[in-house]
Amino acid sequence: MTRGILMHRTGGPEVLQWSEFELPRLKRNEAKVKHTAIGVNYIDVYDRTGLYAAKLPLCLGREAAGVIEAVGAGVKGFAPGDRVAYVLATPGSYAEARHVPVDRLVKIPDGISDAQAAGIMLKGMTAYYLLHRTHKLKKREPIVIHAAAGGVGLLLVQWARYLGAHVIGVVGSEEKAKIAIAHGANDVILSSANDLVPQVRARTKGKGVAVVYDAVGKDTFEASLDCLAPLGLMVSYGNASGPVSPVAPLELTKRGSLFLTRPSLFHYIASKADLKRAASSLFGVVGQGIVKVRIDNSYPLADARQAHIDLEARRTTGSVILLPG
Repeated sequence: MTRGILMHRTGGPEVLQWSEFELPRLKRNEAKVKHTAIGVNYIDVYDRTGLYAAKLPLCLGREAAGVIEAVGAGVKGFAPGDRVAYVLATPGSYAEARHVPVDRLVKIPDGISDAQAAGIMLKGMTAYYLLHRTHKLKKREPIVIHAAAGGVGLLLVQWARYLGAHVIGVVGSEEKAKIAIAHGANDVILSSANDLVPQVRARTKGKGVAVVYDAVGKDTFEASLDCLAPLGLMVSYGNASGPVSPVAPLELTKRGSLFLTRPSLFHYIASKADLKRAASSLFGVVGQGIVKVRIDNSYPLADARQAHIDLEARRTTGSVILLPG
């Protein structure tokens, strides 16, 4: 038996219940991972509310770090005692332990804590593919990063600045503006000002930016399009304010032959080689101190409900993690 968070219906944070349940039988090429830290992400909110449909009852969570307790038949390259981390397309990490296919595991290097690893597997590899594959940044290229003090946002800000971009961060408060600036943002705009487009235009001498990274969704989508220079790229990778309404392709033409993508991490790490490449790059910049992992909010696993309340109220900054007892 293991303990964790189960939900039997979709809805608000109140549907998250501390429960005891049995793990399935350990399969071939799987490992049993005892969790030491579990990442909390906005995708967990989408699963909880039913925006992303899933079979119930459901254990939330896509990423975690821990120690291998046992391995199934056929496992090579991993053994009990190994420190590992993972991110999966299927939920199930809000638990004390989980069975994970070993081709989805990565070993945690020395010098990186379990808490750091749990807080960056999904968010950090998202930052990796956004900056290296969805759009390859150029030196001094102006970009906009929404939710710049959030979990993915802070990682994006630091990594993009290291790559030489001119980073314009969008945040929701003066306190978060200070955090974004401290982590490398060249400029910061308060989202509550409701004048995002003229502020971005003023900071780019009227030209607009090459790319907008937007995890907010519905509330910022149209303004984000209007921040782009001709031939610019709109990267809509989240729905914190709700899903984006349908958009006519002609709107992209009218704004300067823009490009639009709605990417998912799991397509970018579908192969084992891509997963290893992303993890290696991520652990490399974290290990060198180029990208610092900020964990301001940690909760006991049993208090996952409060973590969701704080996340949706935008009271969190950096990575959010749950800690098993």
